[in-house]
Amino acid sequence: MANDHDTVAYDVKDGIAWLRFNRPDKRNAMSPTLNREMMEALDALEFRDDVGVLVLTGEGSAWTAGMDLKEYFRETEVDGLKGTRKAQRESYGWWRRLRWYQKPTIAMVNGWCFGGGYGPLFACDLAFCADEAKFGLSEINWGILPGGGATKVAVELLPFRKAMYHAMLGEPIDGRTAAEWGLVNESLPLAALKDRVTEVARALLAKNPVALKATKDAVRRVGLMPYDEAEDYLVRAQEAANFYDNEGRKEGIRQFIDEKSYKPGLGAYDKSRQAS
Repeated sequence: MANDHDTVAYDVKDGIAWLRFNRPDKRNAMSPTLNREMMEALDALEFRDDVGVLVLTGEGSAWTAGMDLKEYFRETEVDGLKGTRKAQRESYGWWRRLRWYQKPTIAMVNGWCFGGGYGPLFACDLAFCADEAKFGLSEINWGILPGGGATKVAVELLPFRKAMYHAMLGEPIDGRTAAEWGLVNESLPLAALKDRVTEVARALLAKNPVALKATKDAVRRVGLMPYDEAEDYLVRAQEAANFYDNEGRKEGIRQFIDEKSYKPGLGAYDKSRQAS
């Protein structure tokens, strides 16, 4: 089933939701309209039974070139602080929603990823890009700092010296460099990108969904905690996950110990089977 908006499009196939920035004529720059429609699309897809993984990508030659300078900045600033804050809430809001999404998320960066695009890039759990993609914090080139969380993303994902150089120089890097620096998991030729992302998505679909949600949240949370607090959080998170899906955990243990039908280090247990 497809559902196309003016600025956002998505379709669902074999458990994977392919959500797309859909302003190819504007290099998928994020306007207030796009930001609102992204939130609506995330709402529509999050709890669908036929969606197990969400992939965020772009139509045309770009992933997203960042914020639309005319529609997001100039036109909203006409309304003063009220307009600026409204635009910020709408953009940061769907990025925040994506960071804590119910389903695993993958950024499939097929082309340009600039400035504000680092928000949704970081929000996705995994990221794969084309060698041909371009990444850049271009804000310094037109006289502002990399806002919208972009500076934080650079510091989170990159070594200090690379983050500083990336933010201060405003020079673009290609996909291979982005992978070497840690902005994405992998870079590969554009022609092979979708197949690789599909392969990863299918591997995620085989995992226990409750455990996946708990795991992705834990990785984001514990990075800001001292060890003892992280240890306590993870104990509580495991207990909460067991409450929601104790039978799934027991089934995996049963298949390993009693049946010896799989090895946890080499793959997922068979979710379709339950103990008799």
